[in-house]
Amino acid sequence: MSRSCELTGKAVQSGNNVSHANNKTRRRFLPNLCNVTLISDALGQSYRLRVSAHALRSVEHRGGLDAFLLKAKDGELSMRARLLKRQIAKKNTGEAVAA
Repeated sequence: MSRSCELTGKAVQSGNNVSHANNKTRRRFLPNLCNVTLISDALGQSYRLRVSAHALRSVEHRGGLDAFLLKAKDGELSMRARLLKRQIAKKNTGEAVAA
């Protein structure tokens, strides 16, 4: 499993440790990933996702998993999240047609 967020695409970055003597050694900056269970209101199910702490705050700010996914770009999302986004969009359009 890669070290990347399923919702924002945030992944490992590389850089340098710089000492007081200005010696540079390579290092990795790892994202703060959390295994969380998020509930989809449209589908009525819960999903386990590996997301960054920043993405978790963004999901809460936008009003839940459904709103976040519908607004997110497909390029940032993982394959599972893209599938979930399509299911939510399909469910929402089906409800709009029925109403």
